[in-house]
Amino acid sequence: MTINERQDEIIDEFSGFDDWMDKYQLLIDLGNEQAPLDEKYKTEQNLIDGCQSRVWLQADYVDGKIRFSAESDALIVKGIVTLLIRVLNDATPQEILDADLYFIDEIGLKEHLSPTRSNGLLAMVKQMRMYALAFQAKG
Repeated sequence: MTINERQDEIIDEFSGFDDWMDKYQLLIDLGNEQAPLDEKYKTEQNLIDGCQSRVWLQADYVDGKIRFSAESDALIVKGIVTLLIRVLNDATPQEILDADLYFIDEIGLKEHLSPTRSNGLLAMVKQMRMYALAFQAKG
């Protein structure tokens, strides 16, 4: 499945809800379904700068693709990072760097997040792209 196909799938899931409280609940549910991050990855090095809550992001380069895992101490933020992982997981560094993450606007996420959460979202995307650049440079 391509990055855009995964984004379309998420847009589809969220389009079933008109009320933002329901969408927040879906985010929380998605975050709760995410497997917990192994304790050994909950390090300073994996903490994302720019997030109000604590978010740890681990990236592993396996067979030319990046595998992400993450966790947050905030429920909605955990849901947001889960969505990002769903979209970008198992993609090549180049696919991640080229990706237009249109689902964020399409589901109305950006406009319904507080400014601090919006900054956190951008920080998460930026960190995922930084991993992609680093793995691409390693080749």
